[in-house]
Amino acid sequence: MIRIKSVKPMKDYFLNIVFDDGREVDYDMKEDMQLPGYSDLKAIPGLFHQVQLDQSRTCVFWNEYIDLPSDILYKYGKKHI
Repeated sequence: MIRIKSVKPMKDYFLNIVFDDGREVDYDMKEDMQLPGYSDLKAIPGLFHQVQLDQSRTCVFWNEYIDLPSDILYKYGKKHI
């Protein structure tokens, strides 16, 4: 299982994620915000910046309805420059 070391919200709805293996990526959330429920990240002021890492470190979440698993973030995140 891919574990996340840290997650940080960035400008323009990007997440900066560092994984336990040292890989660092920037994940663009704008496409996800087109999915049901994820639009709240844009519609509710400040919600996007409240991203958290779950206890198992295999998922990031904002509330009980909005989350993303580490394997998706790892696969689709772009290498941080």
